[in-house]
Amino acid sequence: MHTRTELLSLDMPLLPMAENGQKFFLTAASLQMHAFKAMMRYNVEALAFLKHRCEQDAKLADDLITGTQFNDAFDTFAAFLQNATSQYVTEAGKVATLTSRLAPETARHMRKGARIAIENAAAKTVA
Repeated sequence: MHTRTELLSLDMPLLPMAENGQKFFLTAASLQMHAFKAMMRYNVEALAFLKHRCEQDAKLADDLITGTQFNDAFDTFAAFLQNATSQYVTEAGKVATLTSRLAPETARHMRKGARIAIENAAAKTVA
């Protein structure tokens, strides 16, 4: 009588459907990892920006405290708002750039997976 390990260790090729299923799950996992890496890039960018903005907010408080006259405080706050607005616009541009890079990277990744699948199918047809 065959044991379970003996049956599993036979050198039999996988059924085509099982092999395709295996490739599908590997491709899906690869796509998830690609999305995860993209999300981490967004997080790194957002956290770096937020760190900078928090430092600027703390600096504003220091600048307001050290100002001796109302005009100084008004000028300080106006300059802060102008810089903050400019930085938010710049950051929005960076996020748009990251997003625009993500689409071609995903398409390239999917084309590569499709090409490999086609080449494997062609190789099996020849063999």
